[in-house]
Amino acid sequence: MTNLRLALAALTLFPAAPLLAQAAPPPPAAPAPKPATVFVRITTSEGPILLELEKEKAPVTVANFLKYVDLKRYDGISFYRAVAVPNEPSQGFIQGGIREDARKILPPIAHESTTKTGLHHTNGAISMARNAPGTATCDFFIIVGDMTYMDANPSAPGDNQGYAVFGHVVEGMDVVKKILAAPRSPTAGVGVMKGQMLAAPVKIVTARRATAPVAKAP
Repeated sequence: MTNLRLALAALTLFPAAPLLAQAAPPPPAAPAPKPATVFVRITTSEGPILLELEKEKAPVTVANFLKYVDLKRYDGISFYRAVAVPNEPSQGFIQGGIREDARKILPPIAHESTTKTGLHHTNGAISMARNAPGTATCDFFIIVGDMTYMDANPSAPGDNQGYAVFGHVVEGMDVVKKILAAPRSPTAGVGVMKGQMLAAPVKIVTARRATAPVAKAP
C-alpha cells in the first residue's frame, strides 16, 4: 500500500515540471534594424561638419541633397544666414545654399513632412529651406537647440506642413555654433531676412560623401 501511495504521489508531482518550463517567458525579440543612413562631410572655412542623412526615412530629400554633393555644386558656396531665437542667442539656425549661380540649382522636390518621416527639428537637425511646400531646391539649414515648432502641425491653419528634416550633425556642432554667433550685417537682406545675413559668409570648401565616424572607446 505504501508503494502504491508513493507511485501516485510521483505521478502527481512529476507532470508539474514541464508545466513550469512552459511558463518561462520567451526570449526577448531582436531589436529592429537601424534605418539606412549615409554620411556627408561639409568642410567649411571654420572647420568640418559631419552629417548623418536619413536616406531610408527621407529618401526624396536625401537623394536631392546627394545630387548636389555628387555634382560638387555645394563646393565654393557659403553659409550666408544666421538666425538666433529672440532672447536665446545660443539657439537658432544657420542657412547655406547656392546664391551665386542659379544655373547650378536643380528642379524643386516633393515635400517630405515630419509627420511622414518621423524626424524632428531637434538640436543638430538638418532641414530644407523652402517657400511653399514642394519648392525646396538646394538651400538647407542646421538647427542649434530644439525648434520642434518647425515640424508639421496638421491641426494648425494655413501652411502647416513645416520643413523637411532629413538628417542630423554627428560631429562639428562647435562649428555650427561658431557660425551662428558670427557677426551679422545690420543692412543686408530683404524683408524678414534683413539683419540676419552674415557680415562675412562662411565658405563651404567642399561637401563629400563620407564614412561613419569611428566609435570612441568608453
